[in-house]
Amino acid sequence: MTAAADRVLEGLDGIRTQVEDFYRDLHAHPELGLSETRTSARVAERLREWGYQVTDGIGGTGVIGVLERGDGPTVLLRADMDALPVKEITGLPYASTVTATDRSGNEVPVMHACGHDVHVACMLGFARLMAGAQDVWQGTLVVLFQPSEENGDGADAMLSDGLADGIPRPDVAFAQHVLPYPAGYVGVRPGAFLSAADSLRITLYGRGAHGSMPQAAVDPVVLAAMCVVRLQTVVSRELSPTTPAVLTIGSITAGSSPNVIPDSAVLELNVRSYDGTTRTYVLDAIERCVRAESEASGAPKEPSIEKLSEFPPTRNDADVAERLDKAFRAHFGESAGTVDLQTASEDFSEIPQALGTPFCYWAIGGIDPDRYAEAERKGTVNQDIPVNHSPAFAPVIQPTLDTGTSALVVAALAWLESGDA
Repeated sequence: MTAAADRVLEGLDGIRTQVEDFYRDLHAHPELGLSETRTSARVAERLREWGYQVTDGIGGTGVIGVLERGDGPTVLLRADMDALPVKEITGLPYASTVTATDRSGNEVPVMHACGHDVHVACMLGFARLMAGAQDVWQGTLVVLFQPSEENGDGADAMLSDGLADGIPRPDVAFAQHVLPYPAGYVGVRPGAFLSAADSLRITLYGRGAHGSMPQAAVDPVVLAAMCVVRLQTVVSRELSPTTPAVLTIGSITAGSSPNVIPDSAVLELNVRSYDGTTRTYVLDAIERCVRAESEASGAPKEPSIEKLSEFPPTRNDADVAERLDKAFRAHFGESAGTVDLQTASEDFSEIPQALGTPFCYWAIGGIDPDRYAEAERKGTVNQDIPVNHSPAFAPVIQPTLDTGTSALVVAALAWLESGDA
């Protein structure tokens, strides 16, 4: 397989500049989820130029390209396209100055703060290389450009819009993500890779009164404080130390005046977990705790618990991950390894699961290797290295783009390599 990948990647020198230029342009023109009209139009145009059968507008702004070369496996590879409502502070010459209207009608800054611009550029580089080297592989290639991953509804939108009926059933599916590891690194792991994520809004009800007469109130601010403390014990005291989970209360809202006890308080929180048993336990424990604290406070009304969003866990197929790990190590050598368990979440897995397809998700690094090594030497990686969703997140162009493009080629050819390659 390494020889086949080498043959395909002989063309990388000839397209590197175009891939880099597309990346800079996309970084400077980010679009929010389900609004990726410019991005999807440019993607579809290029795929058609290279001979792909293209379906665009699926799920709103999703794009699918299919390229067939005889009998053989069908491989699906996905890149996400959307950006975030973040104001960029990288200072790059191609930094975003874009603003847009979000789904709530607010004008917000927009930035590719998660690296989806890297994913799109690498996928296009891969698609072009594979189209130009069809003597090396055999089967069917499906490249899928997904909208609205950040909102967790892009995969479902494509599935609801007939994705399953619009493509050949894949034998395997892949996705990759740029993460704050040294650029040039490729990492995969079997089983759990990304966490499930559940976001909740909890409204706690009290009885309002003048701040000078607390005896007339049921203070929802105190109730909220007790819930915050109690909820921190769900992971730390109710789960085994070897069971990974995260419970974060990211927002508390109550009252509007220092001398008024309000009628209610609102908590918004997020849970990360890696298996169904833990996920169910933590969510049930949250409900148990807030109901018990409300009762203990004498609240006049039971709390309301609203699910804001949910992302499935990403669990790689063990056999697929092992095959990819061998392929990556053969091609990338010491730059390939096993990536850590990630607490980030996303919705890619909904697509292969709906199609009944085994899948694997891997990581590529995007941080300047010298900068990362220096931070590691000083023990300041967490302080000095910007992570995804930071306004300072800016993967170095190279070797990030070459690595991401090459990883897609290596992965696809682990299934599609023809016998005469």
